[in-house]
Amino acid sequence: MWVEKAQRGAGVCYAGPNMQNGILLAAVDLGSNSYRLEIGRHDHGQIQRTEYIKETVRQGNGLDEARNLTPEAMQRGWDCLARFAERLAGFKRAQVRAVATQTLREARNRDEFLAKARQVLGFPIDVISGREEARLIYQGVAHLLPQSAERRLVVDIGGRSTELILGQSLAAKVTESYRVGSVAWSMKYFPQGQFTVQAFESAEIAAKAVLDEALDAYRPETWDVAYGSSGTIGAVADVLAAAGGPAGTITRDGLNWLYERLLEARSADRLRMDGLKDDRRPVVGGGVSVLRAVFDLLGIEEMQAAQGALRHGVLYDLLDREQGETDVRSSTVQRLAAKFGADPAQAQRVGKVACQLLRQLRAGESAAELARHVRKLGWAAQLHEVGSAISHSDYHKHGAYILDNADAPGFAQPELHRLGLLVLGHRGKLRKLEADFEDSLFVHQLLCLRLAVILCHARRDPDLKGLQIRAAGQQVTLGLRPEWTKAFPQSAHLLREETVAWQKTPWALLLA
Repeated sequence: MWVEKAQRGAGVCYAGPNMQNGILLAAVDLGSNSYRLEIGRHDHGQIQRTEYIKETVRQGNGLDEARNLTPEAMQRGWDCLARFAERLAGFKRAQVRAVATQTLREARNRDEFLAKARQVLGFPIDVISGREEARLIYQGVAHLLPQSAERRLVVDIGGRSTELILGQSLAAKVTESYRVGSVAWSMKYFPQGQFTVQAFESAEIAAKAVLDEALDAYRPETWDVAYGSSGTIGAVADVLAAAGGPAGTITRDGLNWLYERLLEARSADRLRMDGLKDDRRPVVGGGVSVLRAVFDLLGIEEMQAAQGALRHGVLYDLLDREQGETDVRSSTVQRLAAKFGADPAQAQRVGKVACQLLRQLRAGESAAELARHVRKLGWAAQLHEVGSAISHSDYHKHGAYILDNADAPGFAQPELHRLGLLVLGHRGKLRKLEADFEDSLFVHQLLCLRLAVILCHARRDPDLKGLQIRAAGQQVTLGLRPEWTKAFPQSAHLLREETVAWQKTPWALLLA
C-alpha cells in the first residue's frame, strides 16, 4: 500500500531531521475487541506494509460492573503485548507508537494494567481521547484512498465505541466518538448469543438513542461518499461479498439480507456463513445492530469498506511527528494560543530563550532526541500565557486547566497533561506541582522555561551574551558574565529568588 502524507504547519522551536527513508515504523492498537500490530517501511513520505498481526483479546468484555478490568482480561492483554514485544525487539522508541482506546478510557484500574503493559511491551502506551481516535481513523482511511475533493463520511464501529468523521482529502473536519460498539452491545443485548427480533429492536433503539446527537452534524447533504473502517464493517462487507454482492460494498438491502440470516441462525453458536471468521461470530449481533442503526439514522444507502484504519493513522501520525514540520500537534498549539489570545511576540521570545537553554543543558543527546525535547518545550512556551484570557491572577493555573480539558488533536492525554504541568510550573512555587522530580528531562524543560520567563520579564529580547548553563547530576549552574548583574539588577534579583525556589526540591540551581 502506497499513500501520500499530509502537510501541516510548523512549531516555533523545532528544526529536526526528516525521518530516514527505509526505516521501519510500527503501530500498536489496543482495541476493545482486538489488539493489532502494523509494521511498515518509510519511503519518501509513503509507508508500505511489511507485517500485520492481529489477536482477538476481547478486553472490552472484561470490564466488571464497577468498570474494572478483570484479572483475566488484563492477563490476556499482557500476554498479547509480550508476543508483540518479541517482534518489536530492536525498534527504537521513535519508531513505535502504541495507542489504547475506549476500554482503557473507561477502565477505573487502567493505571494498574498500563504500568505492566508498558513494561511488557517495552514502549509507552497512550490512552487517546475519543475525538483523537476519530482523527487518527480518518487519517488512516484517507491516506489509503485516492486523493479527491469528495466529501467523506467515515464510520468506525469498534468494540466499545463508534467514531463518526466528516472530512475532505486528508483533513478531518468534524470528529466525534460515541460509547456504542460491537462488544458492548453484544454483551448487553445478545448476552447468550441469541438472535431474536426483539433483541435487535432493543439494540438498535438503544444505539440510535446514543447516536441521535449526530443527526445535525452528519446530515446526508454534508457528505458525498460513506466509508466504513475496521472490524465490524470489514466483516459485514466480507460476508456480503462471499454471498455474491459487490466487493467492498455494503448496501441497505445487503444489510437487511444479513439481518435475516442472523435471525434464521437464531444464535451465534449456530451461525455459519462464508466470509465470517470465527473470532467475529460472538460479536456480530452487536456489530450488525449498531451498523443498522447508523444506516437508518444517517440515511446511508451504500457504504464502501475502507482499507485504512486506526493503526494506519497512527503510523502516518508517527511519521508526521518525526518530520516536525508536519506534526499536527504544532498546529493544535498554534490554534490554542490564538484562540486564547496569548501574546505571540512574548511566546516567541520566551520560546527562543528556553530552547536555547535546553540545547545547552542537554547537549550530549542525539540530534533527533534533542529536537523532540526542544519542540515540546517550544509548545509550552507558546501556551504559557493562555490562562490570561480567563484572569491574569493565577493565569498559570488557568492555563494548566485549559490544557487538561481542551480538545487537542494530535495529543494523547498524558502528554497534554505533561504540557499542562510545564505551564502550571512556569511560575510560582514548585512544591505545588504533582510532578516527578526524578524525571530529569521534565525538570530540565521546566527549569529552562522558568528561567526564560524571568529573563524575558520586561517583554523584550534579553541580553544573553556569555550566558551558560550546565548540569552535574541534580545540580544546575547558570553562568553569567560579571557585569551582567549590574546591567540588569531586576533580572538578577529574580534569578536569586529562583535559586531559593529550587531549594525546596531535590534539585539545586546555582548562579555563577
